[in-house]
Amino acid sequence: MDIVVGTAGHIDHGKTSLVRALTGVDADRLPEEKRRGITIDIGFAELDLGEIKIGFVDVPGHERFVKNMLAGASGIDLVILVIAADEGVMPQTREHFDICRLLGVTTGLVVLTKKDLVDEELLELVRLDVAELVEGSFMENSPVIVVSTKTGEGIEEVKNALADVANKTPRHRDDIVTRLPVDRSFTVKGFGAVVTGTLASGSIREADELEIMPIGKTVRVRGIQTHGRAVVAAHAGQRTAVNIGGIDHHEISRGMVLTERGVLRPTQILDTEVEVLKSAKTALRSRQRVRIHIGTTEALARVQIIENEGRIEPGSKGFAQLRLEMPVVAVPFERFIIRSYSPQTTIAGGRVLDSLAAKHRKKGAAATETFLEKTIETENEETRRLKSIVAAAGKNGRTFTDLQAATGWIETVLKDAIAECVKQGDLVEAGASYVAPEPFDELRKAVIAEVTESHRRDQLSKGMSREALREKIFGYLGPDIFKAVIADLERKREVVSDKDTVRIASHSTQLSPEEETLRKNILATYERAGFEVPKFTDALAAAVKNTKFTTDFAQKVFRLLLNDKTIIKVTDEFYFSAPVINNLIAKVRGFAERSADRSIDVAAFKDLAGISRKYAIPLLEYFDREKITVRTGEKRLVL
Repeated sequence: MDIVVGTAGHIDHGKTSLVRALTGVDADRLPEEKRRGITIDIGFAELDLGEIKIGFVDVPGHERFVKNMLAGASGIDLVILVIAADEGVMPQTREHFDICRLLGVTTGLVVLTKKDLVDEELLELVRLDVAELVEGSFMENSPVIVVSTKTGEGIEEVKNALADVANKTPRHRDDIVTRLPVDRSFTVKGFGAVVTGTLASGSIREADELEIMPIGKTVRVRGIQTHGRAVVAAHAGQRTAVNIGGIDHHEISRGMVLTERGVLRPTQILDTEVEVLKSAKTALRSRQRVRIHIGTTEALARVQIIENEGRIEPGSKGFAQLRLEMPVVAVPFERFIIRSYSPQTTIAGGRVLDSLAAKHRKKGAAATETFLEKTIETENEETRRLKSIVAAAGKNGRTFTDLQAATGWIETVLKDAIAECVKQGDLVEAGASYVAPEPFDELRKAVIAEVTESHRRDQLSKGMSREALREKIFGYLGPDIFKAVIADLERKREVVSDKDTVRIASHSTQLSPEEETLRKNILATYERAGFEVPKFTDALAAAVKNTKFTTDFAQKVFRLLLNDKTIIKVTDEFYFSAPVINNLIAKVRGFAERSADRSIDVAAFKDLAGISRKYAIPLLEYFDREKITVRTGEKRLVL
């Protein structure tokens, strides 16, 4: 089992000395740290306790370096709260402890250092001070061990306590994609760029293609180390160093994330649940500029409180949108810390609820609050959470890649959740998108209403244009959703559609006796004309002469004749009755059977039909389009 243990506590309380006593490693690696005798940046060490492998993250205690402390604390599973017995609880002790609590750390132990400098009476006072600090917290019943790193007293007891508490520490979630928040990057001669961090989720293997976010640079894994040893794979909870190719280490900085390709998306807007510390001097207010620490990233942001009168009081929780001044990568339920802009002090913390949020307007605050409440309720219920995300998308729906970016789930977990929701009827599969049943049904009803209205406007119309229908109702939606709604209506026999039109299944173009007479008159005109057809406008004018109908209405009746192929359109100028065309087709095929090569030229076609070139060329081109003939040079091959 791999556990990442973080130290926490005030400056000069012996955090680094304790790590050295436990592991034999001096976690102060910078020359300035050696010279000044204080920890400035995070340091690392390993301890092998048999079945338990511990990676230590040693953090600076000075108030000026809390942002460095936060870069290390974000990945810890278990905390050692270090308090010097000769000083007791100090300001950074409290701040570090608050940070660990706000980051969701649930297990830890207290180590009282410098026992060799105090007597039992002072030691007892410090114990009481510690008990008051941790009362009511996750560390209320944690072990309190007294040590001296000079004499070695208590060190073995700390190791035993670490093993015991580690066994009670929650395991890392296995449903989130690979994420390694980068806390260091450097280059090794002959190997190239190396990044280090605590593997927050997933696993990394040699030859994996990953992505450095938020810059979106694809890299290949060349080698991996955990606990100072080369390995073929690293897993969640391990301190990990990854040698990567395809990028220069100068392009990488602390706060970036090494993650699975094409899944997570950079964002500058996060919807969150925020808890303001009781010790905060003022409420957290809308428009307040703050510093956000998430993963190993520090970013400036503006706060927008959702409802709650634009403020969250000290000691209270509420929903807030964080609008960051730089892109970050986050997943739902990831923890973060909020520090005041100036002076820099920890004032709040919380967890991400929507990692790809959009800017909220005041009128939508209630709906947003409801969505965020549902998100909290469904943290460990994949199908309920998935339903909530898709329902919040409304008619737009969500694609698989949208859903993976919004949840951070690995592919198998997301596919299983989608399959279960579709099976239960809680999601509608619309091509590459998924839509909740309610908005999908609203789209169905809108289609029926719009097509019905088009029939009312034009009773003789074959149906509503598919393109007009798509633009009217689905103009801002994906084409897959339009196709899925029409297919569903067809399957339930509510509409009938063809390539160009959609009509209500029960719609008919039944004509009145007078209208039927008009239809027959138009048809008779073309049947009598044979190949000597009149102009389209002349034919309609003749048909409505001495009737109450207009040529516009006659044009609608004419369209019916075209739809049922009683009249055949050859060009925009020439229309012929179907018997005339069918008779000509029969003659052409008879001619072809008598021909040696089944071909016919324009002259032979004119003689066969008894028509002039004026009609012959358009008719032959129509036959080509209808695959009755195919042009080969100056002749047509009859098919």
